[in-house]
Amino acid sequence: MTHIFVNIPTNDLERSKAYYTALGCELNPLFTDDNAACVVWSDDIFFMVLTKEYFSTFTDKEFADPRTHAQVLLSISRDSREDVDRIVEAGVAHGGTAPGEPQDYGFMYGRDLIDPDGNGIQFMYMDPEAAAKGPDAYMAEQAQA
Repeated sequence: MTHIFVNIPTNDLERSKAYYTALGCELNPLFTDDNAACVVWSDDIFFMVLTKEYFSTFTDKEFADPRTHAQVLLSISRDSREDVDRIVEAGVAHGGTAPGEPQDYGFMYGRDLIDPDGNGIQFMYMDPEAAAKGPDAYMAEQAQA
């Protein structure tokens, strides 16, 4: 199985740990210390939230300010539209922001959430039938129903 580790910088590690645990994530204590926190999204998806100083030991590149520059759009699926709304609302309640309106395509529903450091995540739900058949076939069936 392939695991995904997303490394993101933070200005305040303790704030980040509190923020991501408020979203329902756990921290893996084996990989959490004064420089980093291993945020567990699932058995296969992890965020390594790193202090900027520690993050800079892995790259010679300058930091892009995530508040003003987009480098990647991460999207994490949820089990329902309600789960999408619930996690975004938890993030906003703990210092995040939810820019824009929800994106509702009928077969897929998504919302963006920005953490206190400016790192963005999209949470989305896709109808399982649409995922299996493809969005065009699913929407055609819905229109006939």
